[in-house]
Amino acid sequence: MKMIRTMAAVVAAASILSACGGGSDDAGKELGLTNPEIHFIHAIPSGPAVDFLVNGSAPSGQTNISYKGVTNLTNINTGSTTVAYAATGTKTALASGTFPDVAKGHEYTVLALPGLAAPDIGLIDDPFDKGLLSNSARVRGFNASANATNLDLYLVQASSTSIATVSPTIAGVSFKNAVPPSGQDSIYVSGGQYVLIATVAGSKTPIFQSQAFSLSNNADWLITSVPVGGAITQLEPGQIHLLIAQNGNTSTPSIELTNTLTGQ
Repeated sequence: MKMIRTMAAVVAAASILSACGGGSDDAGKELGLTNPEIHFIHAIPSGPAVDFLVNGSAPSGQTNISYKGVTNLTNINTGSTTVAYAATGTKTALASGTFPDVAKGHEYTVLALPGLAAPDIGLIDDPFDKGLLSNSARVRGFNASANATNLDLYLVQASSTSIATVSPTIAGVSFKNAVPPSGQDSIYVSGGQYVLIATVAGSKTPIFQSQAFSLSNNADWLITSVPVGGAITQLEPGQIHLLIAQNGNTSTPSIELTNTLTGQ
């Protein structure tokens, strides 16, 4: 739950924003003033294109989403909210779930997940508790790979990619779960040039290592492992991609990182 904000804090925030020459969605989210927002990630290999449904209807821009597709954030109402996804053009849910108390200032993510017997769903409630003066990037991990059931993720400087003596940035990400978990704030890191490395939890042997990339200050990233291959029963252990969902209504809501390891 967000901290109770006093009128003095609101006035101070307004003064800061005025001095900086403009408004800020981040400030509105931090103060719990903006409408809640939601978006969708399709993480089922060989799954059909789907429509994302909120309380039975597809919001604008949330239809005909293919595997590894990520939609932009869109406003939703507060209160209990049912979410689902269905084959494009239909309303028959392949999987569904509920956010019991959608709140202002929060970001919500819904993921279509591969299941062993039927399609599944993942839900993340991000309270967005970023400090008003912070320009750090926000990062969270999610494991949508049934073939890699427990992962450690390392976000390391591009100039030094050894993980032998460092702890995971995001540790023990189990299938269908987020770290930090739903309901808790993301972790915060400084912007810079980075490489992402994934290992089986507890191991120092990479199963994924990305090319170098730039993580900007104030970025808002969900790092999602997605499985490689066709039908779920044909997946080979350890074969994953890392998909970046860039929150914030950007023109490019997703980035798929390339695995630089030979044979992956």
